[in-house]
Amino acid sequence: MAANEIPMVGQGSRLLSRVEVAEGTMAFHFEKPSQFDFKPGQSADVTLPNPPETDSEGNTRTFSIASSPFENQLMFATRMRATAFKRSLKKVPLGTEVKIDSAMGSFTLHKNSAKPAVFLAGGIGITPFLSIVRQADHDRLLHKLYLFYSNRRPEDAPFLEALQMLEKSNPNFKLIGTMTEMSQSRRNGRGRRVSSTKRCCRGI
Repeated sequence: MAANEIPMVGQGSRLLSRVEVAEGTMAFHFEKPSQFDFKPGQSADVTLPNPPETDSEGNTRTFSIASSPFENQLMFATRMRATAFKRSLKKVPLGTEVKIDSAMGSFTLHKNSAKPAVFLAGGIGITPFLSIVRQADHDRLLHKLYLFYSNRRPEDAPFLEALQMLEKSNPNFKLIGTMTEMSQSRRNGRGRRVSSTKRCCRGI
């Protein structure tokens, strides 16, 4: 933690909306607390103070922040595994209060704009990169950004369309998407810049 960084006690927020962003994956939008600051790529703990159900994993989860600092809401996205916390988050009423702790982590974009950044992501692992790429587009950063994004099918790829739009708006950003089971997709190969081969997918 930097010397000038003051630890922040969890702040109150409210659930504003939730939407499915891929099959079995949901995004949750929360109020952004007035004193909440973060860098693209960081994560934060979210606590449900009074969830309708709980289990041994507890009422707190750590999520990468999928939104960017310039936005006025906080967005977290997750695969909807059958845990009490995620079931609760899916069914509590909009407006439910939560606690969000201060942002943490050093998984952020380097400052040297002459040095390209290469990102490797698959599935829900895209969330910190979405934050980074959106903020870079907003700030018109000069960094060259290359994102390799692998999924089985477009239906399993959270934020794929948003990333394709960012590639159009930011000439310094390149999206290299690969699908390992495109033949199983209901989209029948529709979509731009998405390869249906397994080549380039290994190790991502």
